[in-house]
Amino acid sequence: MNSLKMFAVVASLTVVASANAAPTFSVAYGDTAVKLDPIFTGALASLKVAPGVIGSSRLRDGIVTFPIADGDFDFGTAKGEIAHFGGLTLKAGNTFVELRDFIIDTSGTPVLTGKVIVNDNFVARIPLFDLQLPALSLPLKSPTNNFSPLVVPGVGVKLSGTAAGALNSVFGVTAFTAGIPIGEAKVKTFAITH
Repeated sequence: MNSLKMFAVVASLTVVASANAAPTFSVAYGDTAVKLDPIFTGALASLKVAPGVIGSSRLRDGIVTFPIADGDFDFGTAKGEIAHFGGLTLKAGNTFVELRDFIIDTSGTPVLTGKVIVNDNFVARIPLFDLQLPALSLPLKSPTNNFSPLVVPGVGVKLSGTAAGALNSVFGVTAFTAGIPIGEAKVKTFAITH
């Protein structure tokens, strides 16, 4: 076998070994919990906007929790999508906004998108929150058992420019700005290995 063929074989075995070391797994169950930042809750209070939740989401003691429906996560690159049930509501006077069906997307710049519904009228799915992932040592250790936990704490959550513009328009204010700290999130879900 010449050196070129030997290199090709070694390269292909390396790719296979890398893929086996940290593949993509489906994930399900668990939740994303966000400890709300006082800057965000204070801004809502000053605008007389009352937060609430939808469906099986919970808001208690300054922590809002969204159940995880499903998704896929690559343990080698930390790229993936994680979908959630429920959502967040914002109410002021006769204006009622639903931010729901969140998807965490880390395939590019990490972001959380969601559907926006205003007074029962669907608007669009938009990027709601910019996410700042903590430093991760990649590849992450792949799960060996079915329903092995995947936990990512310390995720920074900030209001996106798109969401700030949408909320200002809906509520007729200028107080919402890109980068307002929403809080710190902890994502806990489970890898499905078979």
